[in-house]
Amino acid sequence: MQQAPLATAPTPPMRHRSERSTPVEPNQRETLTQVQVLRALAATSVALRHAQHDAATLELEAGRTFQAWDPIPWSAGVDIFFVISGLIMVHTSRQLFAKTGGARLFLSRRLARIVPLYWAVTTLYLAVALLAPSFLNQDYINFRFVIESYFFIPATRPDGVVQPVYELGWTLNYEMLFYVLFTAAIVLPMRWAVTALLTALAGMVLAGRLAAPLREPFAFWTDPIILEFAFGVTIGIMCASGLRPSGLVRACVAATGLAALMLAAAFPDISAGLARPVVYGIPAFLIVWSAALAPGELRHESLAARWGAGVGDASYALYLLHPFVIRATRIFFVRTGLTSVLGPWAFIASALVITFGVALVTYRLFEKPLTRRVRRLLGAGPGARQQLRPFPVPAYPKTD
Repeated sequence: MQQAPLATAPTPPMRHRSERSTPVEPNQRETLTQVQVLRALAATSVALRHAQHDAATLELEAGRTFQAWDPIPWSAGVDIFFVISGLIMVHTSRQLFAKTGGARLFLSRRLARIVPLYWAVTTLYLAVALLAPSFLNQDYINFRFVIESYFFIPATRPDGVVQPVYELGWTLNYEMLFYVLFTAAIVLPMRWAVTALLTALAGMVLAGRLAAPLREPFAFWTDPIILEFAFGVTIGIMCASGLRPSGLVRACVAATGLAALMLAAAFPDISAGLARPVVYGIPAFLIVWSAALAPGELRHESLAARWGAGVGDASYALYLLHPFVIRATRIFFVRTGLTSVLGPWAFIASALVITFGVALVTYRLFEKPLTRRVRRLLGAGPGARQQLRPFPVPAYPKTD
């Protein structure tokens, strides 16, 4: 697996990418607490993978070896994020389908949610590249590449990998593609919109396979990984339909998904020959399904659930910022000699704890207020939904 600058992520399915964050609406936590907790776990899995990579580097520099702990592929956290993204977009947009202004409101809210923090982190990364390039592993920054990165346009680096300047942003390039498709579909009634969206995602993948090899960005946009958004959309429809399986059924489904991930980790040579939506996407679907369809009476928030949901709210910041924190912690351990005293797992634990703190503070003091401000600037603030009117589209025919 390729290691990116500042411990960022490798490339997707057939390209060996691994991590991504899925930003979603924090104000929906009351109805999807378990999904929020799952977001926290998914973000932590991505951070744990990178922390172990840096721990291995520390041990190598000290002339020792590090045995990673990989009971599951930690990079599958990104696939869980993609499935959750499809679910949350349906869940939070139920009142926007077939409404005049609904598409504009949806896209404005998504832009306000993901763009400010991503641009801030990309700018921070560029500042480090200019002021302290020795901290990074790349030297392929140019003006066009930077502009494409800021505007979520998949671009090919000189080494042939399709990733933005701040490499973790490759997942956001897929998110933005999904948002554009969702915006186009949301002008229709919900059932029509979902049908059109699922057809578009499947059709893009099929077209990409039939027309391969495609030039970028079309090869990127037709990668089978986009089917994971379709998995999430399907779960969103199930939630809207009121489907609530028993706790035993959900536990069995979640256990099946987890077991599938454990098998993928145990037999990496076999899983490497399969498409990512099969190896990671289907297990992610099963795990998210079991969390999203929990009956309402089982969703009372315990202290642990509230804490997990709080980390879930901050998971976007956790995802984008954890490489900086892990690298800074690694430098601190090297310069203070703590590595030889405390060992690699103390470094990993310290890096993760500090990452949680930084993510929570960033979310509360920067991301959340900035998102609110940008929404107001885009006309998508509180009360915007009250201005929506039904769109003149025939209703989906009912069946008795």
